[in-house]
Amino acid sequence: MDLPELGTSLLNRVPPRLLSTAERYLKNIPLLRNRLEKETDSMLAELEGDLKPYRGQTRTFDHLPAKGLSREEVLREMNQMKDKEEDRWKDGLVSGAVYHGADEHIDFLNRVYAINSQSNPLHADLWPSATKFEAEVVAMTANMLGAAEANAGRAPDEHICGSLSSGGTESIMLAIKTYRDWARETKGITRPEMVAPSSAHPAFDKAAHYFGVKMVRVPVGPDYRADVKATRKAINRNTIVLIGSAPGFPHGVIDPIAELSELARKRGIGFHTDACLGGFVLPWARKLGYSVPDFDFRLPGVTSMSADTHKFGYAAKGTSVVLYRGTELRSHQYFTATEWPGGIYFSPTFSGSRPGALIAAAWASLVSIGEEGYLDATRRILEAADTIKRGIRSIPGMHVLGDPLFVIAFGSSDVDIYKVMERMGAKGWSLNGLHKPAAVHLCVTQRHTQPGVAERFLEDLKAAVEHVRANPGEKGTMAPVYGMAGTVPFRGLISDLLKKYMDLLYKV
Repeated sequence: MDLPELGTSLLNRVPPRLLSTAERYLKNIPLLRNRLEKETDSMLAELEGDLKPYRGQTRTFDHLPAKGLSREEVLREMNQMKDKEEDRWKDGLVSGAVYHGADEHIDFLNRVYAINSQSNPLHADLWPSATKFEAEVVAMTANMLGAAEANAGRAPDEHICGSLSSGGTESIMLAIKTYRDWARETKGITRPEMVAPSSAHPAFDKAAHYFGVKMVRVPVGPDYRADVKATRKAINRNTIVLIGSAPGFPHGVIDPIAELSELARKRGIGFHTDACLGGFVLPWARKLGYSVPDFDFRLPGVTSMSADTHKFGYAAKGTSVVLYRGTELRSHQYFTATEWPGGIYFSPTFSGSRPGALIAAAWASLVSIGEEGYLDATRRILEAADTIKRGIRSIPGMHVLGDPLFVIAFGSSDVDIYKVMERMGAKGWSLNGLHKPAAVHLCVTQRHTQPGVAERFLEDLKAAVEHVRANPGEKGTMAPVYGMAGTVPFRGLISDLLKKYMDLLYKV
């Protein structure tokens, strides 16, 4: 281990609060601050060309044109950009992102969108079709996730219910806001906390940040699943909800939902299963004979769930479902205003106006695919994933993390996995870099079930590993960024870099 590595290793053992304090002092030293800004600006300058590929190729607008472009011109420019962007995901070279992607399915959803482009469920009197579609999407998703068993023998107001959101992040944020308000009203908790494994999606941290809920992260075990014992120790009188993933985004493994949700039930607190990725895969995987542990409303301790229709539900981007055990809990999600001079106002989610066309497209996707279609898609995805897992394990020095079904995280014992990822990028693949531990993952979708795609991935991966092994001194451009993100103990530096990256995205 060289001196920089030794220093980083030692710093990583310092408590985060002390590191944060030290970082604030160090950033106030002009010489150090200027050096950091120079390094960051240099790094971002290298990325800018890739992020802004249309500069000089298409017209740039930072003011409204004096005279509007013709519709034909607008469509022509959009089609030119579309043609450049779709090849990689159509060929199955992307992790996740596009989950169906077949031309006939996209064309169908586009037609549905066009029919409903003006609809808005905020005006239920004008577009009752939008509320019909939303209610039915919620009901179909709930029944897929154990509602029939959970509802048996219970009063209607105790049945599984929910609403549509704009995506998994909003579903998660709605759930946390709901638990915060529920706990304040029913338990008098004013300093709420949630307990989540380190692998749970950052949307929970975002919800904690927005809604004043303290996030308590607990470690995962050697199998990358949430540690039940650590979770039990983290619960206190201010805990309002526990979190589990089915599966988690980083490693694709399913947390021990049965044990975790039972902890919550016995303590009288909420339990949320984040099934944004797995909600439309796991029920069908179980029917196909795969080993899927209980994770949904069949477990009495599960009080809410999130499942993304715009992922493996194959709807257009912009919809997810959040579900609750009973209307009383869901009522804490709602917003009402009764004293406004403009009249009474209410909305079930964060948005007021919502795109009824996206709700209609979600409904159309579910009813046109049906159980048979979801079973077939899941079978093909899991078969492709099995091929890929076997292939990764057969490459010397490579290993799969945990025991995933279709989100496959892999690392290496003897080569820099980020350099491998960068080499794969040069071959056209877009994969997700992970850290703690350093790894890469591929979320297998229908695009990867096309003939030859899984085999091509394995051939390219084997060649990438061999290249990195033969050229250990090659630095690359993005590999150092991923390495830094995973090892630098001063997390504020990484946060600052990410903020500047987002600033760059907004540059015209």
